[in-house]
Amino acid sequence: MMMTTLELAPPGFGLTRLASFSRRRLLAGSGALIAAQALGTSAAMAQLVIDLRKGTFQPMPIAIADFGGEGDMGPRVSGIITNNLRRSGYFVPLPRERHAERTPPFDGIPNFEQWKPTGVQGLVVGRVVRDGARLRSEFRLWDVTSGQQLAGQQYFTDPNNMRRVAHIISDAVYSKVTGVGGYFDTRVVFVDEAGPKENRRKRLAIMDQDGANVRFLTTGDVSVVTPRYSPVSQDVTYMAQRQGEQPRVHVINIESGARQVVGNFPDMTSSPRFSPNGQTIALSLQTGGNSNLYAMNLGSRSTTRLTDTAAIDTSPSYSPDGTQIVFESDRGGSQQLYLMDSGGGAAKRISFAQGSYSQPAWSPKGDLIAFTKRTGGGFAIGVMRPDGSGERLLTEGFHNESPTFAPNGQYLMFFRDPGGQSGGKLYMVDITGRVEQPVPTPAFASDPTWSPLLTEVRS
Repeated sequence: MMMTTLELAPPGFGLTRLASFSRRRLLAGSGALIAAQALGTSAAMAQLVIDLRKGTFQPMPIAIADFGGEGDMGPRVSGIITNNLRRSGYFVPLPRERHAERTPPFDGIPNFEQWKPTGVQGLVVGRVVRDGARLRSEFRLWDVTSGQQLAGQQYFTDPNNMRRVAHIISDAVYSKVTGVGGYFDTRVVFVDEAGPKENRRKRLAIMDQDGANVRFLTTGDVSVVTPRYSPVSQDVTYMAQRQGEQPRVHVINIESGARQVVGNFPDMTSSPRFSPNGQTIALSLQTGGNSNLYAMNLGSRSTTRLTDTAAIDTSPSYSPDGTQIVFESDRGGSQQLYLMDSGGGAAKRISFAQGSYSQPAWSPKGDLIAFTKRTGGGFAIGVMRPDGSGERLLTEGFHNESPTFAPNGQYLMFFRDPGGQSGGKLYMVDITGRVEQPVPTPAFASDPTWSPLLTEVRS
């Protein structure tokens, strides 16, 4: 995996140490690199914490002040951070008209006595300025009650990556307060749908997790479904079907646009999923009235058969350590979830409640498996532990499908179709079931797949 070590600028105000560390290429805009250094924090840490472990919590009142700097860049960055934290469901940003200070001093101490009556517990301040050809973005997170600085960071990057920096700062604040990894610096690939219900054009699209920067990866001349992101790279696998031809599994690289067909199977292939190292794809191959699971190594093109039944086995999903696969099968008479070793062999059923189960997705943390559940009343999105225990339904409705985990394992994205001549829309829900938000898309949308953190994918 290619790594680039960046030499950082000399420390400025409040720098207690020079943090030199490796970051991968930023995969947006010009692809320029970003450097970061830590700003000093208090040794006596305050308790600015949202405890998510019990599933019950109160969203934290927080203020994200307008960032200082040149032109409108600062307010644009702080606006993106505000939107991110609000949509997470764990923060309640204070409206700007109620801010005690519009632009608190970055190289000084905010007036906490003025901020305390507003009721906020946390305060984020920052600035964005040009440093030669680069953009320097800085932030500090303050505990209003104690007056302590809890986090601070400085970033250098190409100006085209301004939105990326806003997402990275959002991740830093979110992680510091919740103790959970961030998810804002990510993308989502989905199926964009346009046209009448009976003849929808379905093409692959990609956007930032907040709905910005939409662009299309396919033209719509071939119908596409079930895209799935690689856990380690900017590759996406999906099923495509040209009229009159068998559906085939493809892989497309987001950066280059290069695409390839996975395998030369004589029959329909579907439901592809990457292994955790991105080197293997598990998929379903239909032969006659049944389908079985296969694994293909993308380097050697060698194929391993994983199941051998007269049933319909499909929708495989690897565990994060790559040792197991969860999949759906009707071998017991209805669609249920089964677990087996990633090399194949005997499978163990893990879903037993009333209804049918499909589209399993293993959490990146390894602790949960998400699924679509169909009962007489409609479709639900739920989670269970890998042994089948602890089943919880997070959201229910007429038609909910295709759950995909955020890289921190704390949220799921899915699509909801209200029926009729309308179409699907994307939503996200957290694993407590208490937070549900629509995800903006330009048209009808389905089959979302969440990228890993962009700072953790290889180029």
